This record gives sequence, structure tokens and C-alpha cells, in this order.
Amino acid sequence: MTNAMTDSKDDTSSPSISADDIIIWLRANPDFLHEYPEACDLLTPPKEHSGKGVIDFQQFMVKRLREDRDGIIEEAREIVETSRANMSNQARIHNAVLMILEARTFEDFIHTIVMDCASLLDVDIISLVIEAEGSVIPHINIAGVHIITPGSIELLMKDQHIILESHIKGIGEIYGGGAGLVKSQALVRLNIARGTPPALIAFGSRDPDMFQPGQATDLILFFTRVIERSFFAWLDLQ
Repeated sequence: MTNAMTDSKDDTSSPSISADDIIIWLRANPDFLHEYPEACDLLTPPKEHSGKGVIDFQQFMVKRLREDRDGIIEEAREIVETSRANMSNQARIHNAVLMILEARTFEDFIHTIVMDCASLLDVDIISLVIEAEGSVIPHINIAGVHIITPGSIELLMKDQHIILESHIKGIGEIYGGGAGLVKSQALVRLNIARGTPPALIAFGSRDPDMFQPGQATDLILFFTRVIERSFFAWLDLQ
């Protein structure tokens, strides 16, 4: 059929194609419309059945339009649901920031991050992790802050500023006794001030798919920037 439909400058040399030829070819290639559904757009379908053996292309096209409509509706529903989820997450972050700014003491500030914000942000655990020698962190000796040996954060972060991981096992050095709950996590470096030890904030969830590589990180990065500036103010760092 391809050769029969090839253009030629000499019309007299082009073989003619009759309706019977097309019917014969279609009978030999019954999957043609399945493979090339756009061909239906080139046809004028009959308004109704006109006799035995006559296929109603109008019904085929209506079915196709309905499938297209259903696909568009599903895509629109997914967009709406994603927008609602984004708005909800944004509201959670804003409320968490307000709670952090309302802290009256440094201890209250830490408690707000690791306890109150965890519930508000719908994660199972938030940990503040700071590198230090021994068991005492300079300026900080509060429950909810975990000490990790120098160099460990670089090993965890692999030169990255933020890491999202799914389907994992929580690390005890990061989450302490809550490590068994963690199935996915977000790890973000904290750059508090020059001279302060390396630190990170870890968000852990029992949902293995809550944090996944490729997710948007603008909200969580904004949240951590607020924590960095709050640390700087509370510790009176210059």
C-alpha cells in the first residue's frame, strides 16, 4: 500500500487505488486503526448503521473521545490533588516557623523543633545532629540533640546539601531509640555560623515513600534556613 500511495510527478504512471483495494488491504491489516487511531480523524463516519456489515465509525470516535475526556479529567484531578497537598505542606511549614519564632528559651526552641514540629509536619521524628568530640556539645546539652563523631556528616551527605531517601533503615546515631521507626528520611546540612561544628537536621518517617529522591525541596530548605538563623540568634554567635 505504501508504494501505491507514493507521490509521482507523472500522474498517468501512478497506479489508481479503488475502494475495493482499500477494503482488501484493511481486511489483511485488521490492526491498522489500532496502530494508527489518528486515521479516524480523516474519516467522515456514517450517522447510523446502514445495513449488515457496515461498521459505525461514529461509535468508535465517540468512545475515543470519551477515553480522551476521562484521561483529561484524571490529569486535572491529579493536578488539583497535588496543588492541595502543596498548599497543605506550605501551611504546615509556616505554622512550624511561627512556633520556632515564639520560643522563649533555648531549651524551648530545641523542644519545639524535635517534638512539636515533628507532629506538625507529619513526620515521626526530627533529630538535630552535631559533630563533637566526647559526649558534650559546646553550647548545647539538651535532649533531642544527638552527638556524632567528627567526619560522620560528610560520610552521610556525600558532598550534598540535602538528601532524600526512601525504603531505608534508620541509623541509631542519628535517631537514637527512634531509629527503628524510620523507613524514609530527609537529611539537610545546617550551616549555623563560621566556626561552629558540622550539623544536620534529620526528618524521619515510618512511611517508606514519604521522602523520595526527586521530590521538591524548597519548603524543607526554607524551614532549615529559619532554624539556622534561629540558632545563630540564640547562641549569640558573631
